[in-house]
Amino acid sequence: MSKALNIAIAGVAGRMGRQIAAAALEAGHTITGATEAEGSPHLGEDIGTILDRAEIGCASIADPAEAARGADVWIDFTAPKATLAALHVLKAQGVKAAVIGTTGFDGAEEADIAEAAGELPIVKAGNFSLGVNLLCALTKRAAESLGEDWDIEVLETHHRRKVDAPSGTALMLGDAAAKGRGSDLKTLRRGPYDGPDAKRETGTIGFAVRRSGGVIGEHEVTFGSDMEVVSLAHTALDRAVFANGALAAARWAVQQDPGLYDMDDVLGL
Repeated sequence: MSKALNIAIAGVAGRMGRQIAAAALEAGHTITGATEAEGSPHLGEDIGTILDRAEIGCASIADPAEAARGADVWIDFTAPKATLAALHVLKAQGVKAAVIGTTGFDGAEEADIAEAAGELPIVKAGNFSLGVNLLCALTKRAAESLGEDWDIEVLETHHRRKVDAPSGTALMLGDAAAKGRGSDLKTLRRGPYDGPDAKRETGTIGFAVRRSGGVIGEHEVTFGSDMEVVSLAHTALDRAVFANGALAAARWAVQQDPGLYDMDDVLGL
């Protein structure tokens, strides 16, 4: 059995925060700290109560520095500004590693994370499921094997409450496809087709987004030629797959040197 960790969880009352907290306790880890935003009805509430179970003697607070104190690893699936604010205080609190599932960072914020990784091992991914990361590997392989006359399209569907678009997972898939073609996603990425002159450009990677109901996450990559279409897809049926992946990343990260890692590194893909 893997060594039990002391874990601090950002946004513990959120959808992913609750999943991670429940999975951590079930795996025998200890939650030593947790945050909630100012004004949250769950601020100051015991984590056990938030999870509808017995109290564990640890309540959510607003200060990430205080929440991180004594933790081996910080797990954060919140929002870019909150994640970055936390990253800057973790090292001083003795945290050994961080796992980031937050998406929607801009270029400057990505650079800020890379700088923080100079002092702390950070596993950052748009998706922590084994299936999705395998899908990325398959997407890269397909893009390597099929020529530029094959159109690449990425379609993603999430619940109506998701804010950023395309999803972090969709961008991971697009990045894998771009790398398979020996290029950069910034060069090949195209937005939704719209308007009277929205003709597809050869060699580009298109993205389409749907927001509907309570869908956890659906992603599909299609490769289309004039004569056939190849589709690679993944559907998440339970958010527990992301929580379990985040915990696997946490166990791996605490043993690494400072650096910026992803799930390919954790899974050896």
